[in-house]
Amino acid sequence: MIEVKEVKTPRQKREFLNFPLKLYKNNPCFVPPLYGDEKKIFSPDYVYYDTCEAVYYNAYRDGVMVGRISGILQKASNQKHNEKRVRFTRFDSINDVEVARALFDAVEAWGMSLGMDTICGPLGFSDLEREGLLIEGFDELATFEEQYNADYYPQLIEALGYRKEVDWIERKIYAPDEGDNTLERMADFIRRRYHLSVASAKNISDFLRRYGDEMFALLDKTYAHLYGTVPFTDRMKKMVLDNFKLVIKLKYVAAITDENGKVVCFGLCLPSLARAVQPTGGRLTPLALVRLLHAINHPRILDLALVGVDPDYANRGISVLLTSELARMLRQNEVEYAETNLCLEDNFAIQNEWKRFNAQIHKRRRSYIKELKKEENPSL
Repeated sequence: MIEVKEVKTPRQKREFLNFPLKLYKNNPCFVPPLYGDEKKIFSPDYVYYDTCEAVYYNAYRDGVMVGRISGILQKASNQKHNEKRVRFTRFDSINDVEVARALFDAVEAWGMSLGMDTICGPLGFSDLEREGLLIEGFDELATFEEQYNADYYPQLIEALGYRKEVDWIERKIYAPDEGDNTLERMADFIRRRYHLSVASAKNISDFLRRYGDEMFALLDKTYAHLYGTVPFTDRMKKMVLDNFKLVIKLKYVAAITDENGKVVCFGLCLPSLARAVQPTGGRLTPLALVRLLHAINHPRILDLALVGVDPDYANRGISVLLTSELARMLRQNEVEYAETNLCLEDNFAIQNEWKRFNAQIHKRRRSYIKELKKEENPSL
């Protein structure tokens, strides 16, 4: 018999956090989040609870934990799109459809109790969280920013009546061929035509202090109509900026400003932290800190974190300046390639940019949707 319990006690919270670490203990592709950051979901003043409600469930069989799931009511998203949706996230399970059914039944019932008529996901509190179910690329190393799942997850979810809503694709991006300066020539032409400049700063703290607010304003404009996005609150901005200061190097960021010094497009890359956090399950032990520092200072892989382009400039070819800067980053000796992380499959503007590089699609992710229907009372 499967028993689903809402997570409330300290022990249940530890079990919720530790379950995926145990499930994927020997999987070389699984990358955990930082354990300390993940624990914050159980804090009453967690930054996302300004606009969200959440619930957490563990599933047990004969006293042994066999799965987990979380439900999120993203009020800002529902208000933005005039919807009544609940999201599911942090779903992990053994390969058993009855375990999956019990977990999803719990979240669906919770959503209906709040008056919701649709469930979708995996989606987190915002698009800055891990999202999308891996459906291709199970033998590829996850990035630090994304969630890994086993190859049986899609079958479990689809067996419960969920269908595709959107897909994201991910690429490995390699530097253009040696001697190919096409990007640089195009970037120089666009820069001179529109009187643009590459922003400068003393260090990453100075960069974020000078351009951080403008970048977030640009992100809200850029992502306004993209799937799953929500406006940034002040607390969200502070959290992101504080995190970026710890891991981003100035040489892996780029901002393009107009003749008045206003940011019109930017891109931020993170050093890949995947291998550094794997051995300790995301816990920051002294040895893990040494590995993190080495990964930050000597990255072999870059993860594309955030990209924003002012819609007023989107049709002027301005994004070529960003791709030119990315090519510069990739041509540095220690960097082998960059990972794009998630790009919506129908976001052709960004997809076309990657054609300028030696690139390969290596992962695909999916967000599912299902209408919530209350069971009819057979006695009526």
